[in-house]
Amino acid sequence: MKGIILAGGTGSRLYPITRVVSKQLLPVYDKPMIYFPLTTLMLSGIRDIQIITTKEHQQAFQTLLGNGHQWGINISWCVQDEPNGIAEAFILSEDFIGDDHCTLALGDNILFGNGLVGLLQSIMKPTLGATVFAYRVKDPENYGVVSFNNEGLGIDIEEKPKHPKSNYALIGLYCYDNNVVKIARDVKPTLNNEKHITDINNHYLKQGNLHVQSLGRGYAWLDAGTVESLHNASAFVRSVESRQGIKIACPEEIAWRMGYITDSDLNILAENLISSGYGHYLKEILLEDRKKYDIIN
Repeated sequence: MKGIILAGGTGSRLYPITRVVSKQLLPVYDKPMIYFPLTTLMLSGIRDIQIITTKEHQQAFQTLLGNGHQWGINISWCVQDEPNGIAEAFILSEDFIGDDHCTLALGDNILFGNGLVGLLQSIMKPTLGATVFAYRVKDPENYGVVSFNNEGLGIDIEEKPKHPKSNYALIGLYCYDNNVVKIARDVKPTLNNEKHITDINNHYLKQGNLHVQSLGRGYAWLDAGTVESLHNASAFVRSVESRQGIKIACPEEIAWRMGYITDSDLNILAENLISSGYGHYLKEILLEDRKKYDIIN
């Protein structure tokens, strides 16, 4: 399974901040936004990840993340010249995907919840078809919306409908078999030359190969793409971390608990960050049994 993070776009909803920095490099409380989709893929067991950025901001991402080897993963890079829609990510990543299945995570989505790791790892396996995730929201008209039949099966998906048929939005995490590249190529662009991910999902839905996994009240999903939602996401992360004394979306800790890096590797990473509370946190967890606590995202 290959992982893709779409971290391009203009970030226009966050202007004027994003005139000089990529949205996905903005802080969500104590760490860059890109850490959240990255660690979601890591928790899923995915270690080969391609990050799609704009040419303007790619160097900044590379300075932050490197090749991923410090966390026991492999990061490669790709440029999206224009914001031509989410579905274009698969066309740009065709060589990277190769003969594998893939999972796409949007760069401004944050996912957290008890039991999340087990759920992700059970789904992120090479199987035919596609899996998408649905979450109840109060403003479904701002998202791709899925409606269900009486048996709880997804039967319809609409992109930002004026009159939503349900309150369930599809979050920015999509799992597909290897057919997705061809399907993406066949998607007709809009007048704005965008290829919508909804068209891909509807293709799988019509074939009977789309599984919709609903996320209940035990999960939190945040889209940090606006000033208000970015603030809310930061407040949420701060609240959890301050109350529980843990860190959410900490790639160093997740790599260590997943067995991607050793105790010695984690200690070196901690030493490099020792002047901050972040480094001290990594030192503290080294004193724990890595299996003592559930893996956290």
